Amino acid sequence: MPDFSYEIAQNGLVAGVDEAGRGPLSGPVIAAAVIYSNKFFNKAFLKKIDDSKKLKPNERQSLVSKIRKHGLSGIGAASVKEIERYNILNATMLAMRRAVLALPKTPSLALIDGNKAPTLPCPTKTIIKGDTLSISIASASILAKVYRDNVMRALDRRYPEYGWAKNAGYGTRQHLEALKRRGITPHHRKLFSPVNKILSHS
Repeated sequence: MPDFSYEIAQNGLVAGVDEAGRGPLSGPVIAAAVIYSNKFFNKAFLKKIDDSKKLKPNERQSLVSKIRKHGLSGIGAASVKEIERYNILNATMLAMRRAVLALPKTPSLALIDGNKAPTLPCPTKTIIKGDTLSISIASASILAKVYRDNVMRALDRRYPEYGWAKNAGYGTRQHLEALKRRGITPHHRKLFSPVNKILSHS
């Protein structure tokens, strides 16, 4: 389970930063940043925080308001057009930068999930599998995932054939079959392989 070890080792405000949506065929990439006070030790709440991928949808949703209540948070996004313009890695870095800049306070350090950090107005530390190690990063992963799932559910109401409310834009069988049958939408990432193949044969 993630804990506060990385945060406690630092002085000042420490932000955890994570993203959701690097792999899907459609939709934006979303990042979140979360800062907790080092004095914050609500054990009952912290026991529920984990890597967003290990939590059920209703568990993630129930934690969002509590994370925002107990910590400072910011959300950043990079659009499909930005993903196509800059590539998915650079678009992810852009979303992370926007999430940190959206925080009400500038952190003294940002803990970044993964092995690459965006350019920020503060020092950074990358942590591979950080969402399983740091409470702040795990909390950011939950905010980013829930926010992006809500975006994809809203898009699903306009394009129900692709199953985005359930698959969040990933290449499931329903999504791939709808791509072949219905073609692409403005929200599809044209440079991603399954989408690009359909475009090249159209």
